[in-house]
Amino acid sequence: MPAESRALLVCAGGGIGDSLLASICAHALLNKYDAVDALTLPGHRETLEHVPEIADVFVDGGQPVKEIAERFRGRYAASIVTWATQRTAEIPFRARIRIRAGQSRRLYSRLFTHQVDVRSETGDVTTHWSQILLDYARALGCDAANPRPHFEVTQRDRDDAVRILSAHAVTGRFAVVHPTCSVSPNRPQWPVEGWIALVRELQARYGVTMLVSGTSADAAVVAPLAAATSAISFAGETSIGAFAAIAQRAEFFLVMHSGPMHVAAAVGTPTVGIFPLQADFPDRWAPLGMRVATSRASFACRPGERMETCPDYLCVANLAVPRVLASLAGLLARSGERAL
Repeated sequence: MPAESRALLVCAGGGIGDSLLASICAHALLNKYDAVDALTLPGHRETLEHVPEIADVFVDGGQPVKEIAERFRGRYAASIVTWATQRTAEIPFRARIRIRAGQSRRLYSRLFTHQVDVRSETGDVTTHWSQILLDYARALGCDAANPRPHFEVTQRDRDDAVRILSAHAVTGRFAVVHPTCSVSPNRPQWPVEGWIALVRELQARYGVTMLVSGTSADAAVVAPLAAATSAISFAGETSIGAFAAIAQRAEFFLVMHSGPMHVAAAVGTPTVGIFPLQADFPDRWAPLGMRVATSRASFACRPGERMETCPDYLCVANLAVPRVLASLAGLLARSGERAL
């Protein structure tokens, strides 16, 4: 395929949710280009390989910038950098990609031919991040109507999901909770009291088997939650594709704002994104999909607390269970789900 008909999406930063949301830009670019490839981090590769709008996925494994850029030279007419750093700005510049869109107001912004103001840097806390990312595509004359990320579950993913569920003797209806977010593995203690109360209420109200998801690093959080509620943990047992296949089969999914939240929403699972901290900006990070809802903060955080610096996460320990349950009930009613 000639370079004039191909574009490169550079989304090498953040978590898998950031890269999945960035894939919306690939959707927009397909209005002008025949194919879009992506350059991402090693841990994000599998996620983007499930995105139908992305043709090929390449990995930035920390090689010299010159070496990576040489790989892309002469292959692309345009590029978008959604997670801008000096490194990610240099790659398309050194690859001599003619059109390069990226963030303004940085020393490295001169490397972009189209410098885009990021709305969140000027006080905007309500515009969804997908729309902020699409400003890069709009700078190139591309857009996407009703944007939301797509994630295609493969037959191998479904087979892996069946194997994992069978290993845990899960045969009937089930729902999933995901009690962690990106900062929790780095905390010596992550509260589970609120999640224990929520899972017990879900078991009593809906009568479904409750599963708990997480990464291997989340085991210290997931284990006491599962033990206190008789929920079944499959933390650390899945690829991102197998996780998506399990989520797709679930009656519903309740989740801290995280990458798994965006994956579950993308595969159509009734998903409630839980934003317990006052500074979480749920309007910006809410899950996107056909069957999604958010549960907003009600706990009175101390002034100035942020997700990355909060010392105790009392809002998670005191999770607003009635509010979460109300969000779930409303979502199931709107989605026309059967009475559970």
